[in-house]
Amino acid sequence: MNPSSVAHDTSVTREATAPSVNATFRKVTLRVLPLLFLCYLVAYLDRVNVSFAKLSMLTDLNFSSAVYGLGAGMFFIGYFLFEIPSNMILHKVGARRWIARIMITWGLLSALMAWVETPTAFYVLRFLLGMAEAGFYPGVLLYLTLWFPAARRGRITALFMAGNPVSGIVGGPLSGFIMHAFAGFLGFTGWQWLFLVEALPALILGVVVLFYLDDSVDKAKWLSAEEKTVLSQAIESDASAKTHLSASSVFRSGRVWLLCLVYFGISIGSNTFGFWQPTIIKDAGVANPLFIGLLTTLPYIAALVCMLLAGRSADRMRERRWHVVLPILLAAIGFLICALCKDQIVASMFGLVLVAIGIICAIPMFWALPTSFLGGAGAAAGIALINCTGNLGGFVSPVIMGWLTATTQSLTSGLYLVTGWLILTGALVIIFVPAKVVNR
Repeated sequence: MNPSSVAHDTSVTREATAPSVNATFRKVTLRVLPLLFLCYLVAYLDRVNVSFAKLSMLTDLNFSSAVYGLGAGMFFIGYFLFEIPSNMILHKVGARRWIARIMITWGLLSALMAWVETPTAFYVLRFLLGMAEAGFYPGVLLYLTLWFPAARRGRITALFMAGNPVSGIVGGPLSGFIMHAFAGFLGFTGWQWLFLVEALPALILGVVVLFYLDDSVDKAKWLSAEEKTVLSQAIESDASAKTHLSASSVFRSGRVWLLCLVYFGISIGSNTFGFWQPTIIKDAGVANPLFIGLLTTLPYIAALVCMLLAGRSADRMRERRWHVVLPILLAAIGFLICALCKDQIVASMFGLVLVAIGIICAIPMFWALPTSFLGGAGAAAGIALINCTGNLGGFVSPVIMGWLTATTQSLTSGLYLVTGWLILTGALVIIFVPAKVVNR
């Protein structure tokens, strides 16, 4: 047979199968992403609803800003200690059972927050909530690597993480409404009803995950044999370009520890925004919890649109670093505006919009970096290590912000500190993360 004819036939076959490849990945996306999106929405809602409860909880329980900051941060200590073990268990037993366990336990603990009366109880429950949720976020990121190759994962990760801004869009008005409308009902305060009502979706979705999610491509009964082959070949080809480190060797990887430091900086910005946004709006002159909740939707709406565009741009350009750095610097500018214009609601809201766009775009773009070169057990351990150590920023941020606010009676000094840290974080990515490793 003529070699040129063979080459032509191969080319024709490749072109003919391309639409089926896209159709197969579209089918997987529609099956997997909606549920994971809802789970992340609820996870983020239950993590930061304490920022709305703070508006009246601190007065009712006679807690200081420092107590609130430490309690908010205790979540991340539990998260840090149990993240890697949780992700390794998920790697062994499968996502279906472990993610269901995570959601049901965090739903129960979130509901128990309604009965907090002392600082100690507040600290303990926040710690247990972090312990229960540990493994969910990096577990889902690991799970996505089993279904989507790196070239498609920027957009997919952005779609999953859209649960963060959508949580803000839905959660702000919902939290404000619950606190305003349910205050005093059956003898419970508005913040107590907030914890009780917003815990229910986690319990329900935990049961749904148990019966709906599949652990891997080969176990998916809703895929045909041909579709499984298409997916397996794409994933195997992607895996061949990764570094398959052992779980233990991840702890000796300088590149992994660098990304831990970068994510630490992003986490400081993210949690400053998540835990203090309602307070920034209140300090700018808005007192009603319902109005505060409605205003918090504006930054999240802008961030949602920009995040989806950023995911598409990163995949189309096959560029990862600047898609992380530019959003980080944008968030720094936003925090600076909030610090300089703390008494002006319009300027403060503009600053919060920039912060939301920057932070919420930076997070999914960041996760394209480690998942582009880590594979196998090393991916499970590496993703968990980066997430748990990086999320220590979630402890440092509210503790420092709470202490500085209690000491200076203002958020300004804390916002300046976060601005500087984000600028340093962006510089670390540009200087030390090689483009040839992550731009795939």
